[in-house]
Formats: sequence, structure tokens, C-alpha cells
Amino acid sequence: MRYMIIVKGNRDTEAGVMPKEDLLAAMASYHEELHKAGVLVDASGLKPTSQGFRVKYSGNKRVVVDGPFTETKELVAGYTIIQVKSKAEALEWAKRFPNPLGEGVETEIEVRAFCEIDDLGAGEAIDRFRDLEKTRANG
Repeated sequence: MRYMIIVKGNRDTEAGVMPKEDLLAAMASYHEELHKAGVLVDASGLKPTSQGFRVKYSGNKRVVVDGPFTETKELVAGYTIIQVKSKAEALEWAKRFPNPLGEGVETEIEVRAFCEIDDLGAGEAIDRFRDLEKTRANG
């Protein structure tokens, strides 16, 4: 089972303020532990929304909206993807995630399970996704 640990954005992440050295060190230690345990899939921070864009859908039209975006409570500043055997294991790893704003500061992370191909059932389109996964896995 894959899970994504989502770090929410705030004014500092939107301003491009880099985390302090002690937080970076805590994150590095945490991700090293994930790697040693064989559960780390990927992890990265994201640049501010001022360097991104959104694509809005309206009927058959697509409109590109350049950042920044003002809904800072709904923004993602970074993520870690883990592959574990159970929700309980994901929960244990998530509880060890360093506070993204520094210890003692109130904030939260969000943890979401991936919808895996086997969760989608059967069908021609699903078979195409399965074939794509096999091709991707084989390089």
C-alpha cells in the first residue's frame, strides 16, 4: 500500500523561505530511516505557487491561471511517498514525521492512501493502465 504524507503550505513556503538547518536535518534523518526500512518511494518539497499554474476546465475549454494562489490553507508545500504493508504501519511512520514548522508549533500533515490499480476493478481502460505500469516497471 502506498501512502502520501502531505505537508501543507503556509506564508513562509509561499514566500520561498527555506526551512532552517535543524528542520532540514530532522527531515534528512527521518527520510534516511524510511530508506533504511525500505519503505521510501519518493520525497520532495515544492516551489511556491508563484512559480506554478493551474488549468481550469469549463466545458471543453481549458484556461491556464498563473500562480500565486491565495488559498494557502489548501496548498501543498511538499510530500513523502511511502510503501508499507498496512494503514497501521503508515500511521506509525506518519507520527514520526518531523513537525514541518518546527517542534512546538501547531500545524498538521495529511496522509492519504493511493488508489492502486487493483482498487479500480476490471475493464479495458484499466487493462491499459496495467500494461502501462508493467512497461514503466521494466524501464
